[in-house]
This record gives sequence, C-alpha cells and structure tokens, in this order.
Amino acid sequence: MPYVKQEARRQIMHGRPPMDAGELNYVLTTIIHTYWYARPKYQTANDIVGALEGAKAEFQRRVLAPYEDTKIIENGDL
Repeated sequence: MPYVKQEARRQIMHGRPPMDAGELNYVLTTIIHTYWYARPKYQTANDIVGALEGAKAEFQRRVLAPYEDTKIIENGDL
C-alpha cells in the first residue's frame, strides 16, 4: 500500500483528485482491495488483472497515442 498521509486519504475519499503517483496508486489499490475482499477467489483475481490490463490499453489508445501524435507534429518525428 502506498504511504499516503491520513489527511490526504480523507481528502481523496471526499472527492479531491489524486495529486501525484502515490495518491493515484492509493486510490486504485483501495478500489482493487475492496473488490477483492468482497469476493476473494481466483475468478475475482483474474477479473481484476483483466480490468487493469484493459484500462491500461484503453488509456494508451485514447490518451497517450493522440498526445504523442500532437507532440510529433509540434516537435518533429525522431
């Protein structure tokens, strides 16, 4: 579990977005732990890993690829 101060955890749980990688990790880990402990079995673990891989792929496709295309236009390719 990432080391995020208690006050920051309270703020995040009340709607403040994560401000750095540690806080983002905290939010994702909290959601995953909640999901896992509600139904701790192999299928749940498999579902979690699949959802994380899918979210990663979707983020790369929808956010990173267009960002990279913009930067290539701005700065030139390799």
